[in-house]
Amino acid sequence: MKTKVNFRWLIKIVLISIAGSMLFTLASTEILGRAGYVISFLVLAVFVVLGIIFDIIGIAVTAAAEAPFHSMAAHRQKGAAESLRLIKNADKVSSFCNDVVGDVTGIVSGATAGLIAIRLMEGMSAENLLIPLLISGAVTGLSVGGKAIGKNSAINNSTVIVLQVGKLINFLRIKSKSK
Repeated sequence: MKTKVNFRWLIKIVLISIAGSMLFTLASTEILGRAGYVISFLVLAVFVVLGIIFDIIGIAVTAAAEAPFHSMAAHRQKGAAESLRLIKNADKVSSFCNDVVGDVTGIVSGATAGLIAIRLMEGMSAENLLIPLLISGAVTGLSVGGKAIGKNSAINNSTVIVLQVGKLINFLRIKSKSK
């Protein structure tokens, strides 16, 4: 079976990826430039956690069934209509959450970990590879382990997760209209 490539979506998602990567890198570089070690590690943790959360959302949207949301939408439950939109666009939502946000936060967290390691190694002998190895290993382990646990949760709780994301989108939409 031949699949049609949506070049418009492809170009849009590539541009969003580039912009997101540049924005996250700029933010982390600016914060790390004047922050101490505690703040630097908190910034790194934020990137790792964002990657895990968006991975969970992307998986949940692809695993969720439409049927419960049709019932919720018929009963005008907040977030149900937004959840249905997410599920009907699961390929795009998954691409954005898993590929754009997930991959960009992964790349930026690696760069952030590298910057932290360099700062920690200042004044030490160049042969001391323990610090960058420990930081790199910890970031990789937390990211991969967090995503593995998150995938299981996303598949088993997809309806709840997608509904919560739908409620958040509904809330943000209402807030933006009231301004």
